[in-house]
Amino acid sequence: MLLVVDVGNTDIVFGFYEDQTWKAVLRTPTHQPWSANGVVNWIKKECASKDLGDTLPSLALISSVVPSISPQIQRGLALWLGYSPTLMRPKLYETLAIQVIVPEEIGSDLVANAVYAHENYKSNVLIVDFGTALTFTLVNAEGKMEGVSIAPGLKTAVKSLFSQTAQLPEVPLEMPEFNLGTDTVSAIQAGILWGYVGMVKEMISRVKEDKKGDLKVVATGGLSSILTPLASYFDEVNKLITLEGLRLIAERLKA
Repeated sequence: MLLVVDVGNTDIVFGFYEDQTWKAVLRTPTHQPWSANGVVNWIKKECASKDLGDTLPSLALISSVVPSISPQIQRGLALWLGYSPTLMRPKLYETLAIQVIVPEEIGSDLVANAVYAHENYKSNVLIVDFGTALTFTLVNAEGKMEGVSIAPGLKTAVKSLFSQTAQLPEVPLEMPEFNLGTDTVSAIQAGILWGYVGMVKEMISRVKEDKKGDLKVVATGGLSSILTPLASYFDEVNKLITLEGLRLIAERLKA
């Protein structure tokens, strides 16, 4: 069994993979008072609730974009597994089938997304990741990461508007029927959600023009299914792309 861990700015996701399938995908908020023992206690409890049995993963890989949390998660998993899990670092990128730009800066989750895209498409692919940040990552047919664009994610935009204004509420992320709202909630939903639809369409259009139409577009992230008007713009919508990319990297390490 493989264990891959995606430590994001909002959630930590643990994926257990065996026999060509995800046995369990566990999720917990990132920002809490983690300790090594706390990690062990949490993961034991969650594994028991998912009937994962007593067999521990033989290989574990961690991707983290939250450096302050990484040591606690790594130590906790080491305590549970009996060995230290591998942490995605620039040195590891040198062994991959893709060419990573600015390895010291780029998020390891974006690297995992790129690995998945190149492995599955072998063509120009734009990965749109709807997370805490909205990211666009372009990987060409040769596996080179050509560039990244980063914007605030949907939830981040809503929370920012709520926290920086006196009278505007924090609203649910639900796609409104109309372009303009008739009350405060629907007005915010229209502005943010239709605004993001426009942003994503424009970015896809610009990159597709750069690639003379030769472009696949895949969407991932927990919020990837909210912007329903974008469905026809994506060749694939898969919320597990980051985990799948980490799995491919872990299997390469195992080999």
